[in-house]
Amino acid sequence: MKPHLKVMQPGLHTTIQDVGRFGFQSVGVPVSGALELEWLRLANALVGNPQETAGFEILLAGPNFEVCADSVVVAVAGSGAELDIRGDQPRRVPAWQSVRLRRGQIIGVRVPQSAACCYLAVSGGFAIVPCLGSLSTYVRGGLGGFQGRELRAGDEVPLAFERAPDRPAARADGAALDLPPGPIRVILGPQRDCFTAAAIDAFLGSEYIISDNADRMGMRLVGPTLAHRDGYDIVSDGIATGAIQVPGSRQPIVLLADHQTTGGYPKVATVISADLPAVGRRRPGDRLRFTAVDVATAERLRRERETLLRKVIERIEVVRDDGGLDLDRLYKENIISGVVSGFDGTP
Repeated sequence: MKPHLKVMQPGLHTTIQDVGRFGFQSVGVPVSGALELEWLRLANALVGNPQETAGFEILLAGPNFEVCADSVVVAVAGSGAELDIRGDQPRRVPAWQSVRLRRGQIIGVRVPQSAACCYLAVSGGFAIVPCLGSLSTYVRGGLGGFQGRELRAGDEVPLAFERAPDRPAARADGAALDLPPGPIRVILGPQRDCFTAAAIDAFLGSEYIISDNADRMGMRLVGPTLAHRDGYDIVSDGIATGAIQVPGSRQPIVLLADHQTTGGYPKVATVISADLPAVGRRRPGDRLRFTAVDVATAERLRRERETLLRKVIERIEVVRDDGGLDLDRLYKENIISGVVSGFDGTP
């Protein structure tokens, strides 16, 4: 039997995502990819994968997997997330720490209450053929991932390794990636001139609530309406991740990883790339405010985020795996060589 993770419970919406599918928007295929790329990249670093390796994106409610391989190293990324390990040695493993598991153990993923998503990285990744150069799942189009869809109970997700490489448990300071409370930074436009001055002031000066009508395609916001100057229809043009379009309802929509490739509604602003992870992890009911920055500032902030992530990865430290003895490793290192009697001969 080929190595795999068997899905015992799929969670609310669990898909396979990597850094995205690039180069196909001209033919109508979205980029997709992880909503919170920094977390996915750090999870991969913890298990020894290249940062762009695909992992599980877990939204709102977590799945359970059975390990059907000799061993696997996993790590969950997401502030407040946890792994619930079941089997002979049940325990919980916090976010930002890798752990080695063995055949028959059950992994339960607990999504943090403060975020909409978390990520589970698996050593070696998945033995799945890429679709258009990526393993990212685009559910609406049935592309990528595991059969082009979210996971279901009974699925067997194939793994690249039967036995995980021999590496100690590792831990990172993932909390360093948390952004301080504050408004989401945007660049106004590209259709800023389609809105009244009062609408721009309202957008930047008001609070919005993420509605229940939110998914990987976008978040509909509820708050002050934004008036158009001359109607809300424009010639369709390309859309970037983070674009905030305003249709006839006058309520803004933040477009996320699975956004359509073109659209005919004016975009009042675009979330800067450095703040996209902070938006992607938000839940329905969360509140957002926006502030405008210029392009030079957005580029500087992006460089700063990349530098910060690189430093967090460079400072990953080895920790003792509290899951008990790894007998295979002990024998391999010749630490255990025989049996010693405790009897000293005294009658």
